[in-house]
Parts: sequence; structure tokens; C-alpha cells
Amino acid sequence: MSGTVLVGGGSGFVGTHLTKALSSKNYGVKIVSRMPGPRNVSWHEIGARGLPENTVAVVNLAGKCGLLSACKPYFISLYLGQNVMDFKRRWTAGFKQNVFSSRINTTASLAKAINNSLKKPKVYISMSGVGAYKPDPEAEYTECSNIRQFDFFSKLVIEWEKAAALDSAAKNQCRVVAIRSGVVLGRDGGMIKQLYLPFILGLGGPVGNGAQFMPWIHIADLVDLIIFCIENNQVEGVLNGVAPQVCSNKQFSNTKLFYRLLRKH
Repeated sequence: MSGTVLVGGGSGFVGTHLTKALSSKNYGVKIVSRMPGPRNVSWHEIGARGLPENTVAVVNLAGKCGLLSACKPYFISLYLGQNVMDFKRRWTAGFKQNVFSSRINTTASLAKAINNSLKKPKVYISMSGVGAYKPDPEAEYTECSNIRQFDFFSKLVIEWEKAAALDSAAKNQCRVVAIRSGVVLGRDGGMIKQLYLPFILGLGGPVGNGAQFMPWIHIADLVDLIIFCIENNQVEGVLNGVAPQVCSNKQFSNTKLFYRLLRKH
């Protein structure tokens, strides 16, 4: 497949890695961003003019969430667009509304642009999070597990994925993939960047008894997963973007494991 991949929120942690990988595979890349840049288009332009010419895939990372409820209240992952990893930030009603609206609105805007386009892209990939699944020490969740609203984060994921729905005409031409990501780990961003200094200073460790699960995925694996979805026509529906190993907060906080993750490229 060749052509242009439109990436919403492509200037953040995940987006930077993804756009670099796409360019190395000779895709054209356009980034939807509020910031100016040689490859950037604004959200207003997408709404007014539609998709760029020869768009073969649309990926929305704007407002991407990671861990969410799966480890709440111990870890809350980084959202691109509205940063909720600032532990000093109070979760007021207004802040929650900003978190909610920024994700729903960007996802719906790209879905509308696809619906209105004469030539549809092959795939629309949206990112949400494993906060769709209620924390349970005994349950094992798969992509086929039923989800229901039980807190703010589960409601967010449900509405987020609904916002990516296409109309009947577009669905016949464009696959829709929803990746429910765990917390994204990498040396240069996300949660690792927030935890690096405390661990280096010997202050890092588990929170509470450390028994809470922490679904995670390395940035390189997430990028490969997104590109796999772009290039394989059989892929559609929900995918859980997490490592196969079950990891607790206590296991993750093990110093040797943490350093191995830091050394992984």
C-alpha cells in the first residue's frame, strides 16, 4: 500500500514514533495539529476541506489514552491533547469535560471527514484504552469481552469508540479499527518519562500493595500494530494493544525490570 496516512495528534509521543516509521516505509504523512508545520494541517482545514488527496489511512492519536481504569487510582496514563499525568491537577468537573470533549470531538471530526470524502481511505484507526474493562483480579479480558459503563473512564472509552463509527456507505469501503491500548512505555515519553527521575534517584517503587494490574505495551510494538492494521485488509474491529504478559504494579516497579525497559529501543 502506498499513499498518504493522515495522523490526528501526530506530533505527540506515539505520533512522533509512528510518523517516523511510516516515512521509512515510503508513506506520505500528514499530521492534524493545532501547531503549524510543513506536514501539518489544522482541524479546521479538515472540517472545511476534507481529507488530503490520496489519503489511504486515517489514524487518530489525538487524546490517546492508555491505562485508565485498569490500575485506577494508582496509575493514570498520559492522554495526548489533555495531559492527565499531571498528578498536581485537580479532577474538577471542568477538567473531566475537557478530557471527554477533546477525545470525542477529534474522533467524530475525522469520521465525518471520511463520510464526506468521495474517495474513502482503506482504514480508520482510532485509539482508546483498556479502561473499558472493569478491574478484576480474576477476570481475563479479550477483544470479545462485553463492556459496560461503570465509571468515568469506561464511559469515555465507550463514547470514544462510538464517535469513530462511519455511515453505512463509508463502512462498505473503509475498515474501522479500535485499538484499546495499555500504558505506552518508551524511553523518550509517556509514563516512563514521568517515572525516570524517581527511579534513578532510588525513590521509585510500588504503590500500596502493588497488586493492581498494569496492562502495558512498548512504543515500538504499538507502532508495529498500527502499521499492521493499515496494511492488512482483514483487520477490523477491536484490538487490545497490550503485552501478552500479565504485569502487576509491584512487578513493573522491580528495579531490574524497569531498567530493562529503559534500555529497550
